[in-house]
Formats: sequence, structure tokens, C-alpha cells
Amino acid sequence: MSHTSAAVAPGKSVWDGGVSPMGASYGKLMMWFFLMSDAFTFSGLLITYGLVRSSNPAYEGAASAFTFATTHWPIPEKVFDAVPFLHGVELPLVFVGLMTFILIMSSVTMVLAVEAGHRMDRAAVEKWMLWTIVGGLTFLSCQAWEWTHFILGPGNGGTQVTDFVNGAWITRTIEGANLHENQYGPPAFADFFFFITGFHGFHVFSGVLLNFLIFYNSVTGVYDRRGHYEMVEKVGLYWHFVDLVWVFVFTFFYLV
Repeated sequence: MSHTSAAVAPGKSVWDGGVSPMGASYGKLMMWFFLMSDAFTFSGLLITYGLVRSSNPAYEGAASAFTFATTHWPIPEKVFDAVPFLHGVELPLVFVGLMTFILIMSSVTMVLAVEAGHRMDRAAVEKWMLWTIVGGLTFLSCQAWEWTHFILGPGNGGTQVTDFVNGAWITRTIEGANLHENQYGPPAFADFFFFITGFHGFHVFSGVLLNFLIFYNSVTGVYDRRGHYEMVEKVGLYWHFVDLVWVFVFTFFYLV
């Protein structure tokens, strides 16, 4: 049997005459393949964290986030209870809840951008993509503040904390955690926290760059000349995936 050329004739599908699976274009299908592989990566990281977490007992009866022994896993809401401009006020989960809300709202603006693309509404695509970019940058800024204040300490030599330990009051200097030391609990907690949240933050940063590229192409009329805004939808799939992963990261690190 002779083999014909694989070149696609003008006006024919890139699937070389076949039917597009589930009506998806080649580009969207490849994006789904990438997201599936990325989902396996995050799943492996979070499952590993869960296994290590289950092997370390949680500290019970702590008066603050800093009374943990190094053999006990820290209480998440005790560690992450700060809010910018409210120094000394304990507000568990308020700041990370705000971060989650910002990221979810950026998904909403992305949905609106995709819908506007289906209508070939260039102005609306630009508007909603710009709001999505702002949401992503705000989330990254919040995460940078969290890393430097919640985990690394206030950066001024540490915080003096007095705890009642083994029948005596002890004053210690708390400088937080890093990849070499963790004053909140087992070093593995800091290792997992920085790596997984940092890995997710890298995905958000990559998504912001892609969103800016989409915004730029829309402003310069690239998609109008192509006759469709499918690229907005493909990048939107990635952005929704990043938001969904954060829900699991939030659950693992801040709730359990």
C-alpha cells in the first residue's frame, strides 16, 4: 500500500481528514495533555506531603504557633494568622482566604474574556484579560509577603516570644523557617511548604506572562486577523487549572 503525503490541503483539518476528538482542536487537545501531566506532578507532591504529615503527630494545646516541639507538626491556622498592617492581631486564615478569593475572581474574569472571544469582542477581551493579569500579580504579591513575613520572620532580627514550657516561662527569639531550619516544627514542613507553594507560584507567574501575551496580541489585532480567539480559550484552560490546584494546596497546608 502506498503512503500519501501528510500535508494538509487548504481548508482541511489539521487532523489530516480525521474527525477531531470530542470536537476539540489540536491545540486544545495538546493543552489538555499538558494539564494532565502537570496534574500528576502536583498530585505526587501533595500525596507525599500528606504521607509525611500523617507520620508526624499534630501538636495539641499550643498557646501560639511557636510552642511546637520539633517532633510535632505545626497547626496551620496558628502559623498563618497575620494580616498586613495589623501587626500583633491574630486573624487565622484571613489573609490566605483573601489570596484564594483573588485567584478565584481572576478565573471569573478569564471566563468572561473567553466568552468575549467567542463573540469576537476585542475590547471586552482586552478588558477582562487585563483584570486577570491584575489578579495574578496581586496573588503573587500576597504570596511574596507571606513568604517574607509568615515564614521567614519580620526581617528585623526575629520576634521575642514567651511561652510556658515544662513548668517554666521561657523567652525565645523566633526567626521563622527556611530550607535549613524550621522553628515551627519538623524541617520537612518548611521544605514542603516552600517547594510546593513556590512551584505553584511559578505556574501563576508563567500564567501571568501568557495572559500578558494574549492581551498584547489582542491589542495589536492578531486574533482579529486570524478570525478567532481560540488562543484565549487555550490559555484560559491553563489558568483555571492553576486556580484549581491552589484549592488543593490551600486545603493541605492551611486546613489539615
